[in-house]
Amino acid sequence: MSSAHYQILHDTHYRYSAPVSLAQQLAHLWPRDCAWQRCHQRLLQVSPQPCQRRDTLDVFGNPLTRLLFERPHRELTVAARLRVEVLAQPNLNLRDSPPWERASAALGYSGQALGPELLEAARFRFESPYVRLKHAFSDYAADCFPAGRPLLLAAAALMQKIFEEFSFDAAATQVATPLLQVLAERRGVCQDFAHLMLACLRSRGLAARYVSGYLLTQPPPGQPRLIGADASHAWISLYCPRQGWVDFDPTNNVLPALEHITLAWGRDFADVSPLRGVILGGGRHDPEVQVTVLPVAAPAAD
Repeated sequence: MSSAHYQILHDTHYRYSAPVSLAQQLAHLWPRDCAWQRCHQRLLQVSPQPCQRRDTLDVFGNPLTRLLFERPHRELTVAARLRVEVLAQPNLNLRDSPPWERASAALGYSGQALGPELLEAARFRFESPYVRLKHAFSDYAADCFPAGRPLLLAAAALMQKIFEEFSFDAAATQVATPLLQVLAERRGVCQDFAHLMLACLRSRGLAARYVSGYLLTQPPPGQPRLIGADASHAWISLYCPRQGWVDFDPTNNVLPALEHITLAWGRDFADVSPLRGVILGGGRHDPEVQVTVLPVAAPAAD
């Protein structure tokens, strides 16, 4: 297949125990266009109607919608309706990458000005709110990074190590669960595994970013695809001086391809949360989120 087409439904519903008198929300719900992906249709339906809406880009170049509510409300519904085409990418030879030490050194301080590409990559080399740099993460990945190993082979080995040694457990962690706890308990979800892989890579001086998006899941044989049963997904992208940015999915031990739909990227989850904001009032509230990823036929040519 040269490409795959998807319809994506992403519904978020807040019910507040007390009225919200004022709210500002930031939505990362529009997929970014990039070399391997095109967004053909996008619609964002919001109820109640915001007093102000502004579509812009965030500091990482992701589409961002700013919503302002100045009238009291007890519910908030945000529904994204998208049609996205994902293009096939060339096969990668993981051995055809520089030694990981050389890649790390290229991003380090040398007294020389960094070119635009390296300067952009360097911003993803440091700590971020959910990704701390600790010796524990460097030590955990040590067997994947022997001296002289090609960078992409080392990253693939780390991806496989996380996949084999950690269990997917949706009840084991929350958004703010410390990574050291995830490392100790060997349990978590895709967000945790992405953060862990980022911590291991950045702790070795490498540049890696958090990618949020969607994954086409397959229902059990003979079972229909359930509307709303999918979920947002997360993986990482590593900067390689020769190949550029290369994606790795430690939750599934795969290089993302036609079944991964990119939404946004940043330093970690805090930069690209699908919907977050500040409210005045509201009391107790928990969001109900439903995501559906449906394969669809390519549109007819004109």
